[in-house]
Amino acid sequence: MTTVTVRRVRGYQQEITAREHVLFADEPIEAGGDDTGPTPYELLLAALGSCTAITLSMYAQRKGWSLEQIEIELTHHRSHARDCASCAQQATRLERITRRIRLRGALDNAQRARLLEIAQRCPVHRTLSAGAVEIVDQPDP
Repeated sequence: MTTVTVRRVRGYQQEITAREHVLFADEPIEAGGDDTGPTPYELLLAALGSCTAITLSMYAQRKGWSLEQIEIELTHHRSHARDCASCAQQATRLERITRRIRLRGALDNAQRARLLEIAQRCPVHRTLSAGAVEIVDQPDP
């Protein structure tokens, strides 16, 4: 089980505590924030990117492959259901994360292809792709 605590500091700024680590989230100035940290969506992209990079590093290390550097660039896009003829509800939005993975090192084409397959197996990718995450709100005791 993983627990993270988020507390409002001021305005839109949030203090995030994960074990002994503290970081901040905020909104950009143009959205009414003070821009003291990444936005929640930027943190979501960071979670996916860092999990992907860790998964690839672990796999390459176990295989003894020469993976020297991993760079992952992620972008989040949202479009409305009218763009999706197969969507069941018109209120549905399509969320798309584009992930560009750059691998550096003495890797052959088969190793590169295998690492891109392994990227699909990172735990955060699986959670986001499953689409079956239940969020349960508990009342404050």
